[in-house]
Amino acid sequence: MLAPMLDVVCGVDFVLGSSRMRVRECLALARHGIVRLDQTAGADVDVCVNGVLVAQGEVAVIDDNASVRISRIAIPEGVGWE
Repeated sequence: MLAPMLDVVCGVDFVLGSSRMRVRECLALARHGIVRLDQTAGADVDVCVNGVLVAQGEVAVIDDNASVRISRIAIPEGVGWE
């Protein structure tokens, strides 16, 4: 029953942090500008699939590519895996 679902493509987001800005601040963004995030340096990155938190991990660099090393699996509410 699950086999057809295994090939479904899902959007995966790696959320480093977030910020709130006024429109005027967004319009003033420029190259090399800095936007402060609510996340502290070294904090875990949230891994979201289609907007649902499924894991957390730390940023790692492998062969000059940014990667995420999963450190915790988050069980979404209502999936029955509790």
